[in-house]
Amino acid sequence: MIRGLVKSFQPYRVVEGNYRVWLDKNESPYDLPDWVKEEIFEELREMSFNRYPHITSMPARKAIADFYGISPNNVAVGNGGDELISYLVRLFEGNYIVTTPPTFGMYGFYAKLNEIPLVEVPLGEDFTIDGRAIAEKSKNSRAVFIASPNNPTGNLQPGEEIAEVLKTGKPVVLDEAYAEFSGGSLWKLIEEYENLVVLRTFSKAFGLAGVRAGYMLASEEVVDALYRVKSPFSVGIMTMASMVVMLRHTDLVEKRVRKIIEERERVRKKLGDLAYPSDANFLLVKLNAYEELLERGIVVRKLSGRLEGHIRVTVGRRWENEAFLRAVEEITGG
Repeated sequence: MIRGLVKSFQPYRVVEGNYRVWLDKNESPYDLPDWVKEEIFEELREMSFNRYPHITSMPARKAIADFYGISPNNVAVGNGGDELISYLVRLFEGNYIVTTPPTFGMYGFYAKLNEIPLVEVPLGEDFTIDGRAIAEKSKNSRAVFIASPNNPTGNLQPGEEIAEVLKTGKPVVLDEAYAEFSGGSLWKLIEEYENLVVLRTFSKAFGLAGVRAGYMLASEEVVDALYRVKSPFSVGIMTMASMVVMLRHTDLVEKRVRKIIEERERVRKKLGDLAYPSDANFLLVKLNAYEELLERGIVVRKLSGRLEGHIRVTVGRRWENEAFLRAVEEITGG
């Protein structure tokens, strides 16, 4: 009754329990202030709950376009960035998808789900991409997916290496989910390269993981093509209202980003050689201590494959980070 392909997928690892500290999903540690929530609720009070939302999410697209100073026709909005990825693996012509492991697993997940072959060009020893190698492997591809900063390694990818791939003319999906923490973004290159798609999200720096809000910046041709195949009404009024309101309060977002970066660097310094440098809101840590941390009430992300024996740790509030550091000190003996 169930297709063999579906049976081959591993179920999501669900951790449940009364754990004190959750540092496993790269969420913002800060909930929205009540006054921002009230502003969102005010937006919702003006909306009709019995009517479908705008079919192409135009209110949110206009707000994002105004923020970047571009046309709404260069913006597409999704029910989280994952929804957009699910369409982008299928949108373009070609034989396979190119990824650069270790990287965000959803690129490969959606490729496999759609029975699209995957070609992997592993990251170098320093976790950076090799633009020339990717360009060589992408000749018959549908699209190349590059995360920068990369998840789970946390590093920003070199712009010149990304440009090397863009010059092939093949679609390049540049996932910048953590760009706000890096101080670097290549989104303006959509004006130079019609084959560039930049993915962004409200789940991390903006603290809207709970409402599922993602978007992409691309050429009008790519955005138009996406809306021709995208499910209508997939972005609800709560999501759109939250996006619109948060874009009015980027000063709050920037303040919180600075605090997270300060904490990231403080924790990294405390961890010393155990932690890799990071341009994101998490740290890759050379410590095989997932279970030991769980026993102490701290949930982190356990990694596998090339990163077996490593953990990924979200930067939380100071008390959460201190709890993690104390646990590491106990586990490692100082």
